[in-house]
Amino acid sequence: MLLWTSTGFAQQSKDSIMNMDAAFNRPYLTSDKSPVSLGGYLEANTIHSINDEGDTDGLSFQARRLTLFVSASISKRIKFMTEIEFEDGGNEVEIEFASMDVAFHPLVNLRGGIVMNPIGAFNENHDGPKWEFVERPNVATEMLGATLSNAGFGLHGKTYHKDWIFGYEAYLTNGFNNTIISNEKDKTYLPAGKANLDRFMSNASGKAMFTGKLAIKNRHFGEVGFSYMGGTYNQHIDDGEDIEDPADVNVYAIDLHTEIPRWGTQIIGEIAWVNVQIPDTYTQQYGKKQMGMFVDVVQPVYRNTILDWENATVNLAARLDYVDWNVGRFNETGTRIGDEVLAITPAISFRPTPRTVFRVNYRYEWETDIMNNPPGHEATWYFGFSTYF
Repeated sequence: MLLWTSTGFAQQSKDSIMNMDAAFNRPYLTSDKSPVSLGGYLEANTIHSINDEGDTDGLSFQARRLTLFVSASISKRIKFMTEIEFEDGGNEVEIEFASMDVAFHPLVNLRGGIVMNPIGAFNENHDGPKWEFVERPNVATEMLGATLSNAGFGLHGKTYHKDWIFGYEAYLTNGFNNTIISNEKDKTYLPAGKANLDRFMSNASGKAMFTGKLAIKNRHFGEVGFSYMGGTYNQHIDDGEDIEDPADVNVYAIDLHTEIPRWGTQIIGEIAWVNVQIPDTYTQQYGKKQMGMFVDVVQPVYRNTILDWENATVNLAARLDYVDWNVGRFNETGTRIGDEVLAITPAISFRPTPRTVFRVNYRYEWETDIMNNPPGHEATWYFGFSTYF
């Protein structure tokens, strides 16, 4: 057996780390006798929900996910990294990321394999221990399909100038298929594309999907990112013959992460827009335009030594979630189309160390149906933890 000799994050200055570095900026067990490093995280919680009609399923315990990281330095300038996630107690197993990086220059690095599409920031920077909230943002999970990855390859790189850092990512990958408009939700729903495991072996449309991101960070003010993901999603060619017109999906996102140094207040946000070409045979319940956003505000209120934990921290936090799955008006009446969710989530978290978080959340949600009737309400309590190991 190997003797693991050290544990630590990737050796980068905190001021130099960007969202694009999230996959490699994790704690690993390393050994002088092995080129392979291991790590991971665990998330578990309780949940209790009740709607405005008094319906509830009572209290449940949830083993949300167990995620394993493996990385290796194959040789000089060549690295490998993978992330494997076991969700819902092992009912679902996914390879979220598995790629080889070849470093030619800080501005030119080749990445290929199963790559995580860098749309927004949460898709890449999603590890549970980094967040004060049990649930992931709606815009990430319900609109963009959080931890969306595809087989493909591309380039990424960073450069520095005084207090400024510039980074980019650009990948060609397999893309979505018809399930984004033909699914059990009966609406335009990009996360349905994640159920298509064939995306790691073939491309439904026969045309590569492009995902690109430009990020700018100032060491004093924070980071802002601009990203795009798009391509043809439908199978419009069969045996070399056109069977229908190509249909495209285009996604745009802006993300922000900043901190107010005087109070240590962190502000994290993301906004995204989705445009999908819908066949004329589909009804208006399938949205051609979607929009979603979230904003987190995290305020440390107490930091001290507690038991043997130095710099243990208590945080107050709040999140605003909003997703509109069908932006627009009905053709016949001119009235506004509904199908949207608004939620607020106050939270209290305790971090004995930066790698472990205990969190109590209360989420209150308003959900409006497609006809824009008065919204239904749901309130949910969460208590849980997440920790790297």
